[in-house]
Amino acid sequence: MSDHISWHVELQVKPGQLDALRALTSEMVESTRSEPGALIYERFISEDSQIVHVFERYVDPKAAVTHLTAFGRIYGERFAKMVDRKRFTVFGTPTVELREILDPLGATYVAALAGFSRI
Repeated sequence: MSDHISWHVELQVKPGQLDALRALTSEMVESTRSEPGALIYERFISEDSQIVHVFERYVDPKAAVTHLTAFGRIYGERFAKMVDRKRFTVFGTPTVELREILDPLGATYVAALAGFSRI
């Protein structure tokens, strides 16, 4: 197993916020693209455009902390006005510093059992 840390977040789009969320999502994707520790940064939307699934993977917990710190500062307030977090599952072993950021977001942590990654 690697030091990678990843998460899946399920978000409910607030009424009337879909277009604003699409625009903000494009901005967030472009900004995150330049982060060297970000391996995967993907967004998926349900057929009815009500639920957004977020999948992110970082080389290690330090890269995740760097990302979340910047995200909160730049996008946090706007993002919170557009969605309600339904589920937040973290895969891997977060550091104490990362957990301090994720715990208030309602994160659930799951440890590796078995497997491999080609990333």
